[in-house]
Amino acid sequence: MSAISVGQAVVLGAVEGVTEFLPVSSTGHLKITEGLMGIPVDDDAVVGFSAVIQVGAIAAVLVYFRKDIARILAAWFRGLANKDERYHHDYKFAWWVICATIPIVAVGLAAKPLIQGPLASLWVVAGSLIAGSGVMWAADQIGRHKRGEDDTSFKDAMLVGGSQILALLFPGFSRSGATMSTALMLDLDRVAATRLSFFLGIPALTGAGLYELKDALGTGAGAAPLIVGTAVSFVVAYASIAWLLKFVARHSFNAFVIYRIVVGLLLFGLLGTGVLNS
Repeated sequence: MSAISVGQAVVLGAVEGVTEFLPVSSTGHLKITEGLMGIPVDDDAVVGFSAVIQVGAIAAVLVYFRKDIARILAAWFRGLANKDERYHHDYKFAWWVICATIPIVAVGLAAKPLIQGPLASLWVVAGSLIAGSGVMWAADQIGRHKRGEDDTSFKDAMLVGGSQILALLFPGFSRSGATMSTALMLDLDRVAATRLSFFLGIPALTGAGLYELKDALGTGAGAAPLIVGTAVSFVVAYASIAWLLKFVARHSFNAFVIYRIVVGLLLFGLLGTGVLNS
């Protein structure tokens, strides 16, 4: 029997879709939701299910930014074939994304025992949610929001891409939260920071999703829940991306800061009372 029902798959797919790209930690939200529904979070089938439905969210960002991705890839291939095309920002940006992905891949492979061991604790997630909210608030206040997407540089890409390591080691910190905060500290405006976060996350998220997918499909999570959860994750993530880009164009990140603190404190409470196991 599957460890997850179709109904539970719908809920978990929606949670994954909403939280994967918002700066609020999808890992923490999935674990809390699984725990509250009585799903054994350490079960191999459950871990595999979470890995598979993440692919739905990754597919959503690929589809949403398909025109940008196609333009950047076209510029990169043109530049590889013709040196006169290498002045183009899209060509350089493609290389920056590749270079900025290398640190997180290296750390991910080297620190895998820690990441899947003690750092996977929900106590770490709760603490990182709160600590990360402080960083995000400070970044939004300090940043001058004066630089757009066309003003990004290799230094920006490396610093923002490298900040993903924080979320890798401290999952509650949130990959998007870390990258957006770093971009804001570099004086990018909120929309540019958010889009840069998406683009720099595509290789790492896609690679991680495919890497986990090969093992996750054989865990016995059940075909129907996997299909339903992935489909829901895709649809909800697509809507979440569109909403986030519109939201940051008009608002600060304060709402996310407050929300993260509330969830972090809630998670501490659930762990402290034994409702959830770390």
